Amino acid sequence: MVGDTVGDPFKDTSSVAMNPIIKFTTLFGLLAVELATEMQTSTRLLLAAIFFAVSVVFVWRSFYGMRIEAGIRVAETQRATAKAA
Repeated sequence: MVGDTVGDPFKDTSSVAMNPIIKFTTLFGLLAVELATEMQTSTRLLLAAIFFAVSVVFVWRSFYGMRIEAGIRVAETQRATAKAA
């Protein structure tokens, strides 16, 4: 049907999968903010630094650690090693 998803482009494709993720992250964010307001400043800064470091690791792995070029180089190296053996 033409115009069925006007205003909601993810209606039939990802809304079922995205709803629990959105609800979980919203709930986690609200709980984290409440905990952070009750903590001491030094504890807040330490936890912020730890969570930032963990997020940097995941970002590096997802964007730079899984590049297609790296996979191609590994496959070429494996082929060259197999031919040499």
